[in-house]
Amino acid sequence: MAAPETILVLGGSGFIGRHVVARLTDGGYRVTVLTRRRARSRHLILLPTVDVVEGDPYDPATLLRLAVPATAVVNLVGILHEGGGETFQRAHVDFPRLVVDACKAAGVRRLVQLSAIGADAAGGASRYMRSKGEGERVVAQSGLDYTILRPSIVFGREDRFLNMFAQLARRFPVLPLGASEARFQPIYVRDVAQCIVTALDDDVTIGQTYNLCGPKVYTLRELVRYAADVSGKPRPIVPLGPAMARLQALTLELLPGRLMSRDNLASMTRDNVCDAPFPSVFRLEPTALEAVAPMWLAPEAIRSPFDVYREHSGR
Repeated sequence: MAAPETILVLGGSGFIGRHVVARLTDGGYRVTVLTRRRARSRHLILLPTVDVVEGDPYDPATLLRLAVPATAVVNLVGILHEGGGETFQRAHVDFPRLVVDACKAAGVRRLVQLSAIGADAAGGASRYMRSKGEGERVVAQSGLDYTILRPSIVFGREDRFLNMFAQLARRFPVLPLGASEARFQPIYVRDVAQCIVTALDDDVTIGQTYNLCGPKVYTLRELVRYAADVSGKPRPIVPLGPAMARLQALTLELLPGRLMSRDNLASMTRDNVCDAPFPSVFRLEPTALEAVAPMWLAPEAIRSPFDVYREHSGR
């Protein structure tokens, strides 16, 4: 019997990454995850056929060493906020360039790159979107067998989107909201993970870019109201005009935790939705938000250290 293929997953210890790694192990792959701090990846160390390696992702020698035994690379590295020495340019443009160079030096042809709806190097609504578009261009011009996936907002048990609004509803009696009419089409994290694994398995996806969205479009106000209601803390929502929205974003940008930034607000001036049906190549029906979110948002939801593993395994 041939040895299982090895997939190098960059950004594998993050929110989306942990689901991708779990799906890959379920599919019989061996997985290498590069992380800055191995202790923060304990949830991955428990999975079979996963090797968690501590190192600097921006070190070319480290990337090359881990790419050599791999048959494919999945790049999930991305940031929503700049700070602490991390910039959109470094994470979304310079890093994909390092990944492409490592793949070429190691002889790895297959690369799956996670981007975002709205990515556009020239006309993106924000620095985030423009940097994502530049990263896509680096990958598309690499000469590698690439696939680019561009999800809308991704939701799941560990997300920083629905959970953030639910937490704010528990703390405050009123929720002031900038960009309240911004439109999103959220997609479930497990669906994104399945699309990544399918892309690796199906050569039809080589050289293609796919937008990934859930089954329903919501305004930001509708999503915030839903998160608050399901968490048992319905709250009045006060839409903010452009000037007050910018002031709110600036204030949140300066606070610890950086819940929002002016660049995030700029991103929301463009609809974050798909203009076509879900790509049939992935052979799945996107999961409805309402079908799963109560499992972690509702007050009666069971919360334990094993919840994440139950979700990964589909139980």
